[in-house]
Amino acid sequence: MIAVDTNVLLRRMLNDDEEQAAKARKLFEGARPVLITDVVLAETIWTLTGKRYGATKEDIQAVVMSLLEETNTVFENKQAIWSALNDFVAAQPVKTANGIKTADLADALIVHKAKMLAHDKNQAYEGTYTFDRAALQIEGTKTP
Repeated sequence: MIAVDTNVLLRRMLNDDEEQAAKARKLFEGARPVLITDVVLAETIWTLTGKRYGATKEDIQAVVMSLLEETNTVFENKQAIWSALNDFVAAQPVKTANGIKTADLADALIVHKAKMLAHDKNQAYEGTYTFDRAALQIEGTKTP
């Protein structure tokens, strides 16, 4: 198995530097499984939704679905990402002090990774605490 960092994944997806994009594609087309860590996935989504690329919720859903469907791509916990993606897609906008905000994929991934880690450690999951009003709509979140 190999792992890639955010810039390799982005070059492959965006094809904005031909030489680097070709090298990135070659890694993903090789015989070795390619690990995309949660941090790399979160950074990639953060970059894509930023001002430069302006990806929408639908764009992010398509990107994550595409990555999840690739046979040579491995994640830390694929089920946590699927569950987080479902919560992200279902999240409704809420009014916050900074305007209208929707829970993002990272918010949902934090919750689902915590739930699954608690399960793996034979511990009761008692919630993920947050001050983020948008994230509070994800099942399992609580205010401190």
